Amino acid sequence: MKKKILVTGGAGYIGSHTILELLIENKFEVICLDNYSNSNEEALLAVEKYTNKSITKLSLDLCDYDSLKNSLQPFVNQIIGVIHFAALKAVGESVSIPTKYYQNNLGSMLNVLNYCEEIGIQHFIFSSSCSVFGDLDSSLLPVKETTPTSITQSPYAETKSMGERILNDVSKNNKIKALSLRYFNPVGAHVSNIIGENPKAIPNNLVPVICKSALGKIPKMSVFGNDYSTRDGSCIRDYIHVVDIAKAHVLALNYLVDVQKENYEVINLGTGNGVSVLEAIEAFEKISNQKLDYILAPRRSGDIEAVYSDSSKAKELLNWEATSSIEDMMLSAWNWERKLND
Repeated sequence: MKKKILVTGGAGYIGSHTILELLIENKFEVICLDNYSNSNEEALLAVEKYTNKSITKLSLDLCDYDSLKNSLQPFVNQIIGVIHFAALKAVGESVSIPTKYYQNNLGSMLNVLNYCEEIGIQHFIFSSSCSVFGDLDSSLLPVKETTPTSITQSPYAETKSMGERILNDVSKNNKIKALSLRYFNPVGAHVSNIIGENPKAIPNNLVPVICKSALGKIPKMSVFGNDYSTRDGSCIRDYIHVVDIAKAHVLALNYLVDVQKENYEVINLGTGNGVSVLEAIEAFEKISNQKLDYILAPRRSGDIEAVYSDSSKAKELLNWEATSSIEDMMLSAWNWERKLND
């Protein structure tokens, strides 16, 4: 019997793409835990059909420890690692309802870590974020894993920063070996067009907003801030294809289980190229051959000016690097959005 990997939040955007890559590799069986608060089971069913492999799908709230423990009782001694995606992730909402984010994101993570210690699961990958760096001075870009972090700009970002600190502390007891993957801005969809970004809530990430605006689902999109100290005044981010991110998780899992010597490590996942909001819009207009209708709006609370990655550590340790251009990412996202629309 193959060993199992527990993927929390596995029905979500990055989680479902990662499960697909895990099943393609065919080294581990997958148990997916999700409460479907901002995702749905259809993504998992599509992955099963595409790979012709089954996923153990459990619907539960990770903030309920008894439910977590009871649901996983049949799999005790079979799970060797956890990839923890489960979290609320809307920056703006986290500013409006911070208690919800601290309670959910940290409470669920602590429950999963307690469970790992209780039954002896020894490997843990945390879905972290470039938002932990805060609003950095441009002289510090591109950011390395060793770049000092500054004050986070939103409760969402703070939950990721606190999650990293918790994991670092927990790993010191030698019961768990852990890895935080700090990824930048995942976008796009799988080339097969079977899965992509499809949140239940109104999207607030740039690329789905662009695509929905192009289809007329959003009357007029807003570019938040055109007075930043960047080359065109709009925010700069490191956009990275979600499939590149998913493949990095598979490589990271194998590294963690077979190679990693340190109790805890952090690895950046980005392209190393900063792209502004207005440049992203231009890339979309190029691949879609249509002009977007947008307005320039005031800055949005919680946004930082610019961040992009030095991902040389990922290349060195995981033999991983991003492969897709911003046009590739936009095209896959556009194809996916048109499929949803049809």
